[in-house]
Amino acid sequence: MDNTGYTPEEPIAAVATALAPSALGIIRVSGKNSIQLLSKIFSRPKALNEAAGNTIVYGWIVEPSAEGSQDQKLAARIDEVLVSVFRAPKSFTGEEMAEISCHGGTAVVTKIFNALLQIGFRQAERGEFTFRAFINGKTDLTKAEAVREIIDSRTNASSQKAAGRLAGNLSAKIIEIQKSLVDTLAQIEVEIEYPEDEETIADSYDQRKLLDAISQLETLASTWKSEKLYQEGARVVLCGKTNSGKSSLFNSLLKEERAIVSDIEGTTRDWIESWISLDGIPARLFDTAGLRKTDDEIEARGVESAKELSDEADLLFYLADITLPKDKIDLDFLAERKEPVIFVWNKIDKIAAGQESSQALNTAASAKEEAQKFLDARKEKIPGLAAQVFVSAKDGSGVKDLVAAAKSILLKGEKTERGQAGLGSERQKRLVEQALESLRHAASLQKGYSLDAAVQDIEDALDFLGELIGKVTADDILESVFSHFCVGK
Repeated sequence: MDNTGYTPEEPIAAVATALAPSALGIIRVSGKNSIQLLSKIFSRPKALNEAAGNTIVYGWIVEPSAEGSQDQKLAARIDEVLVSVFRAPKSFTGEEMAEISCHGGTAVVTKIFNALLQIGFRQAERGEFTFRAFINGKTDLTKAEAVREIIDSRTNASSQKAAGRLAGNLSAKIIEIQKSLVDTLAQIEVEIEYPEDEETIADSYDQRKLLDAISQLETLASTWKSEKLYQEGARVVLCGKTNSGKSSLFNSLLKEERAIVSDIEGTTRDWIESWISLDGIPARLFDTAGLRKTDDEIEARGVESAKELSDEADLLFYLADITLPKDKIDLDFLAERKEPVIFVWNKIDKIAAGQESSQALNTAASAKEEAQKFLDARKEKIPGLAAQVFVSAKDGSGVKDLVAAAKSILLKGEKTERGQAGLGSERQKRLVEQALESLRHAASLQKGYSLDAAVQDIEDALDFLGELIGKVTADDILESVFSHFCVGK
């Protein structure tokens, strides 16, 4: 989007809901005199023009050419609607704004939108509504980016993290750090104006607030790894020998019957995938063909695909049937893996099937101990081994342990507290790191350097933080942020 190629107050319109059959559709308009312009195709123009902000007006959208008698307007009705009226500056964009709630048929939504274009509205660019909110002081860049994050969220946890940024927890933290730096600058200016010695030196001022700002920015920078994981998700691949239960576990994690389950070897010949939630972390889960030598050309290609997918995975679930001899485990495949591997001993429910409860517990414990010894003796042959769990894909036991292990490995010990302010984009991470570099340099200045050098470093850091929340922002940065939004937002 060319943010300099249009007049911000120009009336714009966009379909804000998916253009697909639904109960309701919403069309948004914003800009100078947009309500008066909309009244030209509204059956009750006076009521609409006189409506107060934050009110709803009932009526009909009519054809733009429906002028003259009331009978002509009645004949040209498009749809029965509710129009939500927002008066500047108390609107999302900070401008005069309205939202038309109509029936959700694609034909009627399109017809109303085209009618708006006919009477003088321009089709909104991607992210233009949020851009206008930004330039009118209704939001900052961190909150604007959070809007897109919420739209793209795949799990409740990822949407909650984005909602925290939308509520302002990140911008509040940045403003707090900026205030500390401004206080430090004021102190340095006093030292420069009224030095105790003729020669002012870089370490002659109290650095406590500066060091605290560095610590807080380091904490923020460390959040990006986990925040990115919650936003983009992880690639998790199920692999193992044929009949180890991969498809059953796939279905169990997905909580629906997606993969075909059969005792016949080679049933899964190609990979299938679906998004799941690993306790809040979105994961793209792949079920792959069983690892074995085969003369079937199609199945062989499926085995190769399994290996290729494993090479690109963030985490592997290697499944083994705990009831079978251990020589069924493909140690050569595991030896080639650099990715973290969770060794999943499956079919634990079959170990003690038909036995009395006390005997069943002893048998299961013995099987787990034997499996543990087997892996302990071969750790060097499985360099990626990160954990082992015992599950039954059939009855779901142990699956929670698998999810917990996967989450722990993917986060790698990173803290992800719900109320914690975290970074929401690569742009934010880059600016925090640049601010950190400047402040670390200021803190490292020793005797022999003028205080002016520290001032310059701190001012540079303030500029980077100002750019992060949008106080100092180049046009190309705005282009990058808002062009990834959907039309209507």
